[in-house]
Amino acid sequence: MENIALIESFSEFKDDKLIDRVTLMAILEDVFRNALKKKFGDDDNFDIIINPDKGDLEIWRNRIVVADGEVEEPNQEISLSAARKIEPDFEVGEDVSQEVKLIDLGRRAILALRQNLISKIYEHDNTNIFKHFKELEGDLYTAEVHHIRHRAVILLDDDGNEIILPKDKQIPSDFFRKGDNVRGVIDSVELKGNKPAIIMSRTSPKFLEKLFESEIPEVFDGLITIKNVVRIPGEKAKVAVDSYDDRIDPVGACVGMKGSRIHGIVRELGNENIDVINYTNNLQLYITRALSPARVTSIKIDEENKRAEAILKPEEVSKAIGRGGHNIRLAGKLTGYEIDVFREGAEEDVELREFSDEIEAWVIKEFSKAGLDTAKSVLEQDVADLVKRTDLEEETILDVIRILKEEFED
Repeated sequence: MENIALIESFSEFKDDKLIDRVTLMAILEDVFRNALKKKFGDDDNFDIIINPDKGDLEIWRNRIVVADGEVEEPNQEISLSAARKIEPDFEVGEDVSQEVKLIDLGRRAILALRQNLISKIYEHDNTNIFKHFKELEGDLYTAEVHHIRHRAVILLDDDGNEIILPKDKQIPSDFFRKGDNVRGVIDSVELKGNKPAIIMSRTSPKFLEKLFESEIPEVFDGLITIKNVVRIPGEKAKVAVDSYDDRIDPVGACVGMKGSRIHGIVRELGNENIDVINYTNNLQLYITRALSPARVTSIKIDEENKRAEAILKPEEVSKAIGRGGHNIRLAGKLTGYEIDVFREGAEEDVELREFSDEIEAWVIKEFSKAGLDTAKSVLEQDVADLVKRTDLEEETILDVIRILKEEFED
């Protein structure tokens, strides 16, 4: 009865964890062999017969019959008199198979055996989960909010797997309630101890790419190729698309009539502003398109240093730079070039770094982040706008303007 009860309890784990019969039998045999090694020192001469479906378990110990008083290896040999108690007609040199009952291992060993089995089944289960989600890295995934913590949201999928959405991988405008369905990409999967840590991301460029695949049939079918995606999560994104079929307008197909196709993606990303542009191998044209919605007059490219100078009409400069410098920063990431913006007729302009004796380096850096690298680019801006576009105090900005004006007045 003990064998049956034990195997039945093991079968419960099989049902709970959906372990196939062959794997369960392999785990069971491994666990029992470890128990036999501890008890007898070796398990090579044991046969283990397991049928987890019926609850059958048999352990047979095989030994060679030796003359009385000549037993040297008790686990491998049995005396003639002991063998004849099992079967009266045994002779020296013959093989004896004797069934070992679980109770013979001792109650403590049985409890340890059970714990070991539970541990191995969970380990097997966690390994399978790890492998499964490792293959899903970079793919879209949906799970339900189970618990909201300060630094992360804990999600559960339909199979009860725990998925972590850290705060830094959430879009700034994200707000979740328990029970909400959340979409993201599987960002990374790691084994911490024996437990897999599955990390979801909504800020990854891959998330936007996969949303395009999900929402736009031509992208899913491969008629339109996404060449590159760059994002400032929740603020702005740029997506370069291409098509090998001249009959397809890749930008028009992605955006849809009056933005109908891209609207769902924008909403999913917390109204993130998405620019879709046509990819091209023509670098000048590519950088020009990357700076949209601004209209570029001309481009000078320094391929060796990966820099580009864009010349624009004064009224187009603010569009090229964008709010908070987002547009020019993303255009640089998309093309792989550091882009400097210049106004037409700004030959007499002076770069801010030339004022390093009077303006602190960190202040110049703040202006540069907003795409303002020259004296005129700063002087042409409204002070209130400069406060919004940089992390500088109004007083600091006014000091910089005073220094720049003095230079130009001279």
